Amino acid sequence: MTLPLGRVFGTFGAVVAFAEAPNEDFNSYISRHEHGDWGEVDDHDRRANENALKHDLRVLSAYTLSSGVRIWLITEGDRSTTTILLPEEY
Repeated sequence: MTLPLGRVFGTFGAVVAFAEAPNEDFNSYISRHEHGDWGEVDDHDRRANENALKHDLRVLSAYTLSSGVRIWLITEGDRSTTTILLPEEY
């Protein structure tokens, strides 16, 4: 399974978070999201993502950077965009 990502954007907060965690590669998180590794989501969100794949709904992944900052990746239902952001920026 490969999730179409569309255009990938990062919010200001996400860009700063990656700058403050220089050993992290945002491409690895994009790849995980794209290939169905939703990271640190609970069972409810994991099931919601699986349903979203079948019904063209929004998909959410959550990861924690080595710095302890939590990031989200959200792909829109129409698969036109994927955004990397901090939860508080949602």
